[in-house]
Amino acid sequence: MITVTEAKHIISNNVTALKPVTLPLLQARGKVLSTDVFATVDIPAFPQSAMDGYAFAYDDLQKELVIEGEMAAGSSSTIELTTGKAIRIFTGAPVPAGADTVVMQEKVKAENGILIIEDDKLQRNSNVRPVGSEIKAGELALPKGSVLTAAAIGFLAGIGVTKVEVIPDPVISILLTGNELQQPGNPLSYGQVYESNSYSLTAALQSLHLPVHRVYKVEDNPEVLTATLQQALDESDLVLLTGGVSVGDYDFVLQAAEKCGVTKQFHKIKQRPGKPLFFGTKDEKLVFGLPGNPSSVITCFYEYVTEALALQTKRPLQLKAVQTILAKDCIKPIGLSHFQKAYYDGEKVLPLTAQESYKLNSFATANCLLMLEGEKEAYKTNDPVTIHLLPV
Repeated sequence: MITVTEAKHIISNNVTALKPVTLPLLQARGKVLSTDVFATVDIPAFPQSAMDGYAFAYDDLQKELVIEGEMAAGSSSTIELTTGKAIRIFTGAPVPAGADTVVMQEKVKAENGILIIEDDKLQRNSNVRPVGSEIKAGELALPKGSVLTAAAIGFLAGIGVTKVEVIPDPVISILLTGNELQQPGNPLSYGQVYESNSYSLTAALQSLHLPVHRVYKVEDNPEVLTATLQQALDESDLVLLTGGVSVGDYDFVLQAAEKCGVTKQFHKIKQRPGKPLFFGTKDEKLVFGLPGNPSSVITCFYEYVTEALALQTKRPLQLKAVQTILAKDCIKPIGLSHFQKAYYDGEKVLPLTAQESYKLNSFATANCLLMLEGEKEAYKTNDPVTIHLLPV
């Protein structure tokens, strides 16, 4: 067995970013740019009014100005303002040639076609957005590696971009093993349990804004499992198997992975829950064999699969680590790192009850995982600890 640190190091050394794709701008939200984006035009492309008011030449400030016409946003008129004249103008409209200043409408008197300016703080070029004042043609708009937030999408649209080259979402398949599984909503026969792992994994991926391509349910049969895993590998960048990674008579995941050409990177970690975790690769495709107990599945997803997803997508998908203190004493066996379901109130972290790997009831109210080091047995109230915050 290897340590938690060693397992995460192996993942980081065996996962590469997915090949870039070109997407329409609105389909790229949340993704990471794989190349620099440059502006092709000046923004704004013309001197632009920043206010509703009146445009005029600053040299005419002390004069009574004759109001002549108006300029609205979107106007394509090429008016040239002559000396002694002012034009009614609105926010976003082009400032006509001959004008260099806009006065707010609240700072004037306009009577009988004459404009009197009452703004003693007005300066030349006030309330005028110069050509290229947001960005000039040829300038870097967003660098490679930028996450395309809503504001970034809007900015790129505002400079005329319609498509971008980004790191795509991985194609993710979930493969469920276990003859004992029954779909929720159906009655349980003796010996059956409700299948919940695909639900928790799908929801966890949704919280990261990642879709699930397909969920497979496979009986405990090595030939069927091998064929289904091969199909999932053909279709996917990442395959998540649940169950079948231990050493029982019906645990066939390792055997199936080997037959599909998956190279084992590690199997078994000195941790609880999730000790039998498997990680393998086939070319650039990733396979995680998650232990079947529900708490083990979701814990291993958060602690290890998110690390791999962050590397595939170049997005910050890993859990956020926070240093805090314990709210009560805690004891664990020496030799295994523990990821305990816990609740963090912003000041201290409280380990919850029901830490067994088959129980999700306390996980349902947890907002973090409390990491307890492998070589330490006893923790005291107010001891410093590390927690990993769970996404909502």
